[in-house]
Amino acid sequence: MNNTIFDDVFRTMIEKMPYLAVPLINEVFHTSYPQDVPIIQLRNEHRQENGEIITDSCLKIGDKLYHIECQSTDDTTMAIRMIEYDFSIAVENAHKQGRRYRMDFPRSCVLYLRSGNNTPDFLGVEMALADGNIVLYQISTIKLETYTKDSIFEKNLLMLLPFYIMRYEKNIHEEIRTNLVKELSGADKAALYMDLNKLIIKIADYICQSEEVVRKGIGDVMGGKVLELESERLRAEGEKIGEIKGEIRGEAKGEERLSILINRLILDGRSAEIKSVVTNAEIRKQMYKEYGM
Repeated sequence: MNNTIFDDVFRTMIEKMPYLAVPLINEVFHTSYPQDVPIIQLRNEHRQENGEIITDSCLKIGDKLYHIECQSTDDTTMAIRMIEYDFSIAVENAHKQGRRYRMDFPRSCVLYLRSGNNTPDFLGVEMALADGNIVLYQISTIKLETYTKDSIFEKNLLMLLPFYIMRYEKNIHEEIRTNLVKELSGADKAALYMDLNKLIIKIADYICQSEEVVRKGIGDVMGGKVLELESERLRAEGEKIGEIKGEIRGEAKGEERLSILINRLILDGRSAEIKSVVTNAEIRKQMYKEYGM
């Protein structure tokens, strides 16, 4: 089963709405960052000798690094993958202290969209170092199924909303659609809710491939293109309309300006120059300058 849709939606939120990750970071790591805390998005591609590895997200808040991976299934190799990702992040952000380097590992967690009874609260890797010391590398996990619709809104974990419908993938019905529509309303956050709606329908469309009627019901309320955020689409449309209006105004203004110049030439007995002014933009520009227009 192709689960890249979940990666696409998660990365769209991380890259275009990174502030949504702040409440999630507060929830997992027991921090208390405000929603508007400055966030630096670090690059997600890390070069290694045997190829490139790509992480879902790497964010910097203050002097702390945060790494969040989104998993649609309980992959038992995730602990090893996480330490590989984290090591690459730490190496790239290492800094020198005298003759010694310091590597600060990111605070990491895995968001499990689906989980089971065996999905642990922490992933662990026991590292036996060359000097005989044994270090336990531990990664937090967060499971979507442990959150209700109410708790998501109480804790402002809006990043989980597009994936919330996954909890009902075997029983999607009118009540869920109605509840989501009701929760995602409010003029004060219209753009955010529009954008979340589009990401929700992206996942719902994937999950409900065999539920044509239900999918259409959800789409009627939340429909539209996805991954390009709705606010971006509307903004682009507005800019296009503005450009068209500007071109129309510019053309009208240009015609009026040329008409005035032609009248000036006639009054000055320079009618012979009118043809070159009309057909040659460079000469027209010079004439505008000559007449101070």
